[in-house]
Amino acid sequence: MRKRVGMTLFFILISASILLDHGASGVGSDKVSVSVMEGDSVTLFTGVDTNQQEKIKWYFNDIRIAQINGDLSCNCTDVQCNEGTERFRDRLKLDHQTGSLTITNIRNTDSGEYVLKIINNNNNDMTFNVSVHAVPDAVMDKMKRKSVKEGESVILDPGEIRKPNDVMTWYFYEILITEITGDQSKICTDVQCKERFRDRLKLDHQTGSLTIMNIRNTDSGVYKLQINNSRFSIIKSFDVALIG
Repeated sequence: MRKRVGMTLFFILISASILLDHGASGVGSDKVSVSVMEGDSVTLFTGVDTNQQEKIKWYFNDIRIAQINGDLSCNCTDVQCNEGTERFRDRLKLDHQTGSLTITNIRNTDSGEYVLKIINNNNNDMTFNVSVHAVPDAVMDKMKRKSVKEGESVILDPGEIRKPNDVMTWYFYEILITEITGDQSKICTDVQCKERFRDRLKLDHQTGSLTIMNIRNTDSGVYKLQINNSRFSIIKSFDVALIG
């Protein structure tokens, strides 16, 4: 009898341990760390397609900043969710299909914990720890605003080491010009891009940096680097201008 009681207690303890490790009632949790520079844009992915049976809510440091109701008849971001809140005014975008949240022109004061709550039959929580690195204006200008003379080369450096699962894509005025996926890369898949930058682009596979050689007046403009993985996406912008 004593042996049977002991075995029962053993199984109760094991069951309790499993519930504590994985969450009771189907509730799951996950944590993601995101590091960005001031002025970048970042998208935090939910990894789901919304339907009329679920609600999605986003919180920043325990303050609700965005939500979608299951029937999409009621959704809000920042000021609409919290009257009088000015922190994210006009800088939040909510994808109504996935519930993913985009923060544009991110600031140092936006650093903190973003919690995603998906409310359905299997409630799920996900936490994004976002760190925004403040960069002195002089350094930011040097990194993101490039002034060069015709015939010179310019390096657009994202300022970080590329992770193995990152997909890095460069755009010039929305035209895809380069992409790194895993160990593979391609330059100028677009016909228009091939003509404009033929044999003048170099990619650094370790950092994702883009070098434009023998630069021309027609190369002036905004270049964007999109860094994607399964949990978040970061967009960095670079302004290239020719002088003289």
